[in-house]
Amino acid sequence: MAAIAATVFLLGGALAPAHEAKPSPPASPADVLFPERMPVSLAGKDTPGQIAALQQALRRNDGNVRALESLGFAYQQRARETADPSYYPKSEGVLRRALALAPGDNLAVAGLGSLALSRHRFRDALVLGRRAVRDAPYSGRNWGVVGDALIELGRYPRAFKAFDTMVRVDPGLAAYARISYARELLGDQRVAAEMMRRAVVESNYQREPFAWTSVQLGKLFWSQGRIGAAAQQYRRALAIFPGYVYALDALAQVEGARGHLRRAIALERGVVDRTPLPQFVTTLGDLYAIAEQPVAARRQYALMDVIARLLRANGVKTDLELALFDVDHGIRTSGALRLARASYRDRPSIDGDDVLGWALARNGHCGEARHYSVRALRLGTRDALKYFHRGMIERCLGNRSAARVWLRRSLRQNAHFSVIWAPVARRYAR
Repeated sequence: MAAIAATVFLLGGALAPAHEAKPSPPASPADVLFPERMPVSLAGKDTPGQIAALQQALRRNDGNVRALESLGFAYQQRARETADPSYYPKSEGVLRRALALAPGDNLAVAGLGSLALSRHRFRDALVLGRRAVRDAPYSGRNWGVVGDALIELGRYPRAFKAFDTMVRVDPGLAAYARISYARELLGDQRVAAEMMRRAVVESNYQREPFAWTSVQLGKLFWSQGRIGAAAQQYRRALAIFPGYVYALDALAQVEGARGHLRRAIALERGVVDRTPLPQFVTTLGDLYAIAEQPVAARRQYALMDVIARLLRANGVKTDLELALFDVDHGIRTSGALRLARASYRDRPSIDGDDVLGWALARNGHCGEARHYSVRALRLGTRDALKYFHRGMIERCLGNRSAARVWLRRSLRQNAHFSVIWAPVARRYAR
């Protein structure tokens, strides 16, 4: 019922002809260290130069609200570019100062909402986003903050309605990207790809927006097992933005899927050396593991604790991601289950359901695990990893026939969904 209602929300305005949409700049950062959905407002610009210029302007006039707000967004963009979360407290400081100087200023509130999303503090982001919408209901940025927060809190019909409002009041890259993600969640991969193609067009070939949207389109193809089409999009991104780490990471996964482990490791190692994000470090460790280089793999896995401490010190919640990493790699499995339960309370989304179900299964609580796995698929999302988890949970319950159905389904969706788990799916799907 929720999926049906959500589909109705997404029909109004989301499928208008592309030529009717007016261009709009990318929205503010939605998720900097785990950027699944959104590019940022300063994308494609010289961020260090902008930061220096804004700091100079503030030295001349420390009460310049617009400069404070712009600096707050620039710090968030720099965090995205460098994977350095120490920019988050800096962003919060200048945005709160702007708000103190101009208590009714909408942009500062929206900036704090974006920052809360980046730190995975979704309830705070929702409060700030709703405040921003109340004061400026025709700002697409504000509706984006609200919708992103609602998605992560598992309130899908309301989230989709927020995205639909966003595409009506401010059609453009940011809105089309969110509609694409919503359609992907609902299992409508054809329309998801069409919406992301519109987002690519709206990038106007600006360097990072074009690269980001191309990579997202490639990931949609990847999720369907269309490796060649995905690789083509990743290379398009690199043609306009050489060295773009998200495209290089994605290409490393393509090379791994094709069995070119040496190339995959070289690509991913270059990504990690430049931008040590958790997902990049995990991928490199997994590639080393399947290449039978266990010492190198353990070295990468050991970095996760260091990264987690750094993120926590700068206000970022990563419980869900760390729980999945620990469960996948057999690290502190009982502790990972506690972490998954805690993260689910903060983030009761289908991803929260999926990770909690997987953590329960890996700890032998298979009946309870199945409940959460069913919930994880309630929107009709076509996700090979979620199908795999369901299959393994059925196997855990002794339902071998049902397990094979789900494992085969995961492989039909994407035979290369995970370098460590796809081989397991193939073994048990027989």
